Amino acid sequence: MKILTPVLLLFLSCFSSYAQDKAQTTPSDSLMITIFMKHHQDKNIDELREIRNNNGFLENFPPPSAKVVSWYVLMGIGQVVTLKIPASELRTLNMAVEKSVWGAFSTEFYPTYDLYPHIKEAKENLKASQNE
Repeated sequence: MKILTPVLLLFLSCFSSYAQDKAQTTPSDSLMITIFMKHHQDKNIDELREIRNNNGFLENFPPPSAKVVSWYVLMGIGQVVTLKIPASELRTLNMAVEKSVWGAFSTEFYPTYDLYPHIKEAKENLKASQNE
């Protein structure tokens, strides 16, 4: 019993720390946005890189308030970035895109949410109902 108590306290303190970190990095008013950054296909990769460098792309995008959820290349299209940001920082994100992305890419924005937890729950419910 004496050994179990310190282990339990350690576990709870780790879980509490994780929950606090998660709460700090994911405000309750946060939203996810997926940005399609489509390469201008009349330019080659060196021209696109030069435009991005001149615009300060690496320094300014994404803004510090954004958390990158995913960042992929779609061959033949460009880059797709999904960010999580506090709702109050939407303007900051827009300004970062206008200052550092435009010229090399055309952009499209899509509000995004994670559907997988709901699909997973529905699958588990279906499986449970079939086993009854």
